[in-house]
Formats: sequence, structure tokens, C-alpha cells
Amino acid sequence: MFPERDGASRRRIFAEGFQLGKEQFSQIPSLSHEPTCRFTGHLASTQRQRHLRSFFHVGLQAFLVLFRASSENSASETDCFFRRMEADGFVVGMIDYRTIVNALCKNGFTEAAEMFMCKFLKIGFVLDSHICTSLLLGFCRGLYIRDALKVFDVMSREGSCSPNSVSYSILIHGLCEVGRLEEAFGLKDQMGEKGCHPSTRTYTVLIKALCDRGFIDKAFNLLDEMTARGCKPNAHTYTVLIDGLCRDGKIEEANGVFRNMVIDGIFPSVVTYNALINGYCKDGRVVPAFELLAVMEKRACKPNVRTFNELMEGLCRVGKPYKAVHLMKRMVDNGLSPDIVSYNVLIDGLCREGHMTVAYKLLNLMNSFDLEPDCLTYTAIINALCKHGKANVASAFLGLMLRKAINLDEVIGTTLIDGFCKVGETRNALYILETLVKMRILTTPHSLNVLLDMLSKDCKVKEELAVFGKINKLGLVPSVVTYTTLVDGLIRSGDISGSFRMLELMKLSGCLPNVYPYTIIINGLCQLGRVEEAEKLLSAMQDSGISPNHVTYTVLVKGYVDNGRLDCAIETVRAMVERGYELNDRIYSYLLRGYVLSQKGIHISDESSVSDIALRETDAECINKLISVLEQIGGSTSGLCIFLVTRLCKEGRTDESNDLVQTTLKNGVFLEKAVDVIMESYCSKKKHIKCLELITLVLESGYVPSFKSFCQVIQGLKKEGDTERARELVMELLTSNGVVEKAEVLAYVECLMEGDETGDCSEVIGMVDQLHCRERPTF
Repeated sequence: MFPERDGASRRRIFAEGFQLGKEQFSQIPSLSHEPTCRFTGHLASTQRQRHLRSFFHVGLQAFLVLFRASSENSASETDCFFRRMEADGFVVGMIDYRTIVNALCKNGFTEAAEMFMCKFLKIGFVLDSHICTSLLLGFCRGLYIRDALKVFDVMSREGSCSPNSVSYSILIHGLCEVGRLEEAFGLKDQMGEKGCHPSTRTYTVLIKALCDRGFIDKAFNLLDEMTARGCKPNAHTYTVLIDGLCRDGKIEEANGVFRNMVIDGIFPSVVTYNALINGYCKDGRVVPAFELLAVMEKRACKPNVRTFNELMEGLCRVGKPYKAVHLMKRMVDNGLSPDIVSYNVLIDGLCREGHMTVAYKLLNLMNSFDLEPDCLTYTAIINALCKHGKANVASAFLGLMLRKAINLDEVIGTTLIDGFCKVGETRNALYILETLVKMRILTTPHSLNVLLDMLSKDCKVKEELAVFGKINKLGLVPSVVTYTTLVDGLIRSGDISGSFRMLELMKLSGCLPNVYPYTIIINGLCQLGRVEEAEKLLSAMQDSGISPNHVTYTVLVKGYVDNGRLDCAIETVRAMVERGYELNDRIYSYLLRGYVLSQKGIHISDESSVSDIALRETDAECINKLISVLEQIGGSTSGLCIFLVTRLCKEGRTDESNDLVQTTLKNGVFLEKAVDVIMESYCSKKKHIKCLELITLVLESGYVPSFKSFCQVIQGLKKEGDTERARELVMELLTSNGVVEKAEVLAYVECLMEGDETGDCSEVIGMVDQLHCRERPTF
């Protein structure tokens, strides 16, 4: 009996066999006249049997069909058919051997292919380029590059099987797959010396290898060389370049390549569209992505499952997973069945937004499509449940994974332990930790460090040390993070000397400290007002060859500000900028606090209220002075402006934030995140006219507000009943995003601009389920 095959293989084999059967059946004499007497009837029956045996006798061509089919499944089947073929007296010719070797190599059975090649040589045939190139293909697909190079060396020496363009391209592709680009380019140069010119495939393979490693400029240089030599790029070449540019975040350049492709008369494939859609979606630009979907449909290029997966992921990225669920219905309407990626994208997006009920329904719906949830599916659910303080429910899903024999990883284990720690259930966290260690799922101390961190934050030093004692029992080796967490716990409990002792113990155990335990102790010293000791420890750390990082600098800036040494804080920020570190919100907060309190002469003992009071006392003069100081020391002021806008809007001072953003726009700086914050603040107060004014100013300045900003204002206008202005803003959104096919994409965009309610998702899910269950013809 033949082994089980997929439906496509069975249909193909049946079709080929049926065609052979028709040709042989046509040669059988007609037996339509049945004899009437018993004797002649017996003769006729015997004759019919002989003819039928002749009809069902397997011919050479049928054997070759069986060879191709068996080579997709196993080498032993191919050998079995070959022996049967020899037993039936068939003589295999050179072309047949080529077919067998090529089929085996394509499907990764290189050892069997070598066996057939040996038979081939024993009979008296000689090697040729076709046989050797097939072996090259097999070895390269299996990444046996050393064997492939040996075959290529034989080809180079033997005159009868000299490598051709295909041989070079296959070996170049194999070398690129294992990262040996220099040798691959060397072979490309060698082709010219041997009188064998690189083909479009050769160049495309090399261009893809360069793009995969981020060498986009070199890839375009190679494209120039390719066209200069009269080798025209094909759809695959352009697709590789578009995908490389999108992964590098150069969406506009990728779009330019796409347009050049169309101008050159090369029609983009669904793979090309998917690459560009993926690029737009990762950049949060879902409107141009949906325009591409509209263009695909207009040009009769049918979207596939991956197209919809990319779009659904894009919608989830901009916080609209419920719209992604609606898109899945359209996907099913188009005759496509969602795959595991589709469901993982939707479930992860819904879980991130807290829509657990809809996520559960999708999880149940997967059974309708004969899909089993995998590790990623459950990870998204467990992570969301732990974030919402439902660690007990999350542990039930972990049990479900164990029952279904789904492989667990350290991410899931650590997430669940962290979830129990956040709700204060230390005992359950420790039980799960010990269980997963015994199952050899947790092999590093990372999960244990999570438990230690929780105890450290609660200043439970004794319990922390007790858990630390379990490390050796569980067979785990303490890491730098483990010791650092213990140092942090001692500092939080006020035991400075104990933290120094732990630092020494760390060195004695052979686990050399990095910058973090030093930084934690420096922070503890600064909080106690012992800034001079903190400076000495900083010098000792640097003497040990450990350089301060952005956390160390942040801690020092806070320490200097809290101790009234604003000048030292500014010098520390200067050193931070000179070393190439990005300034963060904490730095901005401490500097702002220092300037406000020093200028206003305010002294506050309560640490928790310092930031709030400092922000409340902030005025335009303080902001301008702080911006001026950052400019003098070479720091970027964009981050400071975004920080100020965010904090001022929270304080209800949106107009001041708006003034600050407008000032930056006049100076040629567009802060998209700051504009989003202001739009959200104005929309919450139903000040949509202010939003429209800001959008107009941004567009006049040559920039484009984010999709999120447009969406907030359009939805706000619709809720207020101002549909005319909402419609105008939708058209402005399309124009500003460079959409050409406005009529085709308008329906998609209007759907995206509808309310964000998720109540109708259940109805959509039900419709998807019905669409799947609906009886469909089977071919």
C-alpha cells in the first residue's frame, strides 16, 4: 500500500495514472460482442483476463510517475520501485537516471541519490552537468556545503560535466544560506572568468543575502551591476529589495522600488504586495496598507492568508484588534481559511487591549478550522491574565497546555511566576517554580530571580535569603541578576554594610559584578545623603574596568538634585550626553524639579509630592531655561518636549502643551507622540476645533499626523454629529497618506473610523463560524 499523502499529491498521481491508463486502454481489442454458448463464453472470459492483465501491467512511464511520487516521501520506496522495475525487465536509460537522481535530491534524499549515481556509473554512463548539478542542489538544500564544494570541484576538473550558470547559482545560494558571503561573491566573479555569466537568479540570490544582513546599499550597488551587464531584474529581485527596505524601516524607498517595478512592466506578485503591506503595518501606517489591498483586488491579484494576517497584525498594532476580527470575516468570505498565525495575531491583539471574552471565543472558534492552539496562543492569554491579576486562571491554562503536551518554555513559566508574585501569592509562585524545574522546563535562575525581586521590593530579606538557599537544591546556578536582586533587597532594608558584603561574596563565588549592583548601592547611598561615598564607589567601579551606564547616571542626577547640587547634576547629564546615552523621562523630571525648586526657593520634605509640586509650579520661563541648558550641553530637546507635553496634559494644561508643540513645529521639529497626546486631551474635552487647527498646522508644516490622531478626531466629530467635517477629514487623511486609489480604499477607511465598540465582535465571530461550517463542494 502507498503511504498516506496530502490531497494535492494524491490528485496529481491519480491524474497522471489515469492519463496513462487511457492510453493503454485504447490499445485493448473491442470485446463488445459477448459469446452466447458456454464454451465460447469461457474462451472469451480467458481472453478478457489476459487483456486485463496486459492493461494493468505497469509500464516504464508509469514507473517514472511512481518514482517522482515516492521520492517526495522516502528513499526506500524509490529503491523498492527501482528493484521492481529491474525485475520486470525494464532497462533504465540515462535520462531516467537523471530524473531519479534529480527527484531524490530535490526532496533531500542525497544518500539515495548517490547510490543511484553509483549504479549509473557502474553501467558505463559518464557524469554530466545535469547529474552533478542535481547533487549540488541536494547538498546545498541540506546545508552540506563541504560535500557540495567537493562535487563542484569534481565538476570543475571533469570536462564532461563543467558547471553551468545553474550550478553556480545553486552553490552561491548554499554559501549565502550559511553566511559565507565572501566565497559566494568570489564564485560570482569566477563565473565571468570561466565564460559563464551570472543569471538573474544568481544576482537575486546575492541581493537577498545582502538584504538579510542589512546591507541595503550594497544590494542596490549589485542591482546596478546587474542591469549594467544586461541582466534584467525580475519580480523576485524587486520583491527581495522591497522586503529588505521595509525591514530596515525605509518604507518610502520601498514604495519607490515598487513603482519602478510597475513602470518596468513587471507585475507584482502577492508576495511583493505582502512585503510592502508588512512594511506599512509595522510602521503603524494602516491606511496605505489597505490601499495596497484595494489595488491588489483591482488588478486581480488575489490576496492570500498572509496578506490578511499582515493587515490584521497592523490593526492590532494601532490598538484596533476588534477591526482585525471584522477583517477575518472578509478573509473567510474570500474563500480563505485562517491559519494558526491568524488566530495568534488576533488573540494576542485582543489580550493586549484587555478584551479577554472575545479572545476566549476565538480560542473556541479555532476548533472549527481544525486548528490546535500552540505555545504562542496560550502565552498571549497567560500573559494577559497575569497582568490583570488573574494568576489562578492563568495557571489553569498552563495545566491545559501540559495535558495537551504542548511544549512549554521559560517565558511562560516566568510570566506565571511573576503573575503570582504581583498578587502576593509567594507560596504558589514557589510551587510552580519547583514543579517546572523538576520537569526541566526552567533551566536558568531567571524565574527564581523574579521571585527574589518581589521579596526584595517588600523588604523581606529573611525570606529572600531562604529562597536563595533553594538555588543549589534545585540545581540552579546563581547569576549576576540573582546577586544583584539580593543587593537591592539589602539596600531597601537600609543595610548598606550588608550590601557591600554581598558584593564581596559575589566576587568570591566567581560571579563578577557588573554595573548594576554598583549602581544600586550608589542609589542607596544617595538616598541617605551620603553623596561623597557614592562618588567614591563610582570611582572604585571605574577602576575595576566597569563603566557607568544610563541607569548609573540617572541615579546620580537624582542624588545631586535631591541634595541641592543642581550644577553637579547638569555636569553629570553633560557626561551622559558625551558618552552617547539617550536622556530619559526620569532625567527630565529630576532636572525640572531641580530648576523649579531652586528658582522658587521651595523646600519639600515629602518625596512623594516633590514631582507633583514641581510640575505644578512649572512655567514658561522654567521650560525655556531647561531647553536652553540642554541645547548648550548638546542634548536632544525632543524627548524633553514630549515629556513636558505629556505631564502638562495630565495636569489639564493642554493649551500650554499646544503652544510648546507649535513652537517646535516652527523650528522644523515634528513630535508625533506629543501631537497624539494633545489630540487625545482635546478630544476628551470635546474641543475638536482645536484639534482641526493643530492638524492643519502640522500639514502646512510639511508633516503628517499619525493615524491615531486622525482617528480620534474623526470619531469625536461623528459622535458630535458633525459628519460633514468628519468626511472632509477622512479625505484629508487619504490625501496626506499619498493614497491615489481613493474610491477603492474609502470603504476600508470609513470602516476603520467607526466606533471602537467591541460588542459586535461576537456577531462577527458567529458569522465566521457559520461560513466555515457551511457545506462546500469537494473536488
